[in-house]
Amino acid sequence: MFAQTLFALGLILSAVVAIPIDPYGLSAPGLTYAAPKLLAAPAISYAAPSISYAAPKLLAAPAISYAAPKLLAAPVAVAKVAVAEPYDPNPQYSFSYGVTDQHTGDSKQQEETLVNGVVHGSYSLAEPDGTIRKVTYTADKVNGFNAVVEKKGVAAVAIAKPAIAVAAVPAITKIGYASAPALSYGGYH
Repeated sequence: MFAQTLFALGLILSAVVAIPIDPYGLSAPGLTYAAPKLLAAPAISYAAPSISYAAPKLLAAPAISYAAPKLLAAPVAVAKVAVAEPYDPNPQYSFSYGVTDQHTGDSKQQEETLVNGVVHGSYSLAEPDGTIRKVTYTADKVNGFNAVVEKKGVAAVAIAKPAIAVAAVPAITKIGYASAPALSYGGYH
């Protein structure tokens, strides 16, 4: 592009110089003035270098898929159906136990039954005085709790020996201290 412009300017300049100019009219007749021949400008061609530019290959973006969060269904209220527990209009039971310990002298027994809404039972135990206490009872909704207490055996009377009181008397020990020298603080006594 630059070479073409330069060539065109050189052509125009050579044409202008070739035209005789006589501003004072002093040119001699028959005298012609010819402009010097200019050398033709060398043919300069400029071609932009061929640059091929390939975009860098980018790594493929990871496939990202987004799924809407799964919503949990609202909790369904479940009505609990009250199931009636089996009801026995006439419950019955019976139990008994007993303990006899020769080492301690502990002896006790109990038995109880429930039939037709009435409780019948008894228990017995050895008292410290050697007698046996036996309690027989009944209980129902109409009469409440009724008990009969019996005592069997002869109470053993223990003759208590008088206890001798022995008191510990602390020993008295004399401890001697050395006296300190008397100090005097001026005129104060």
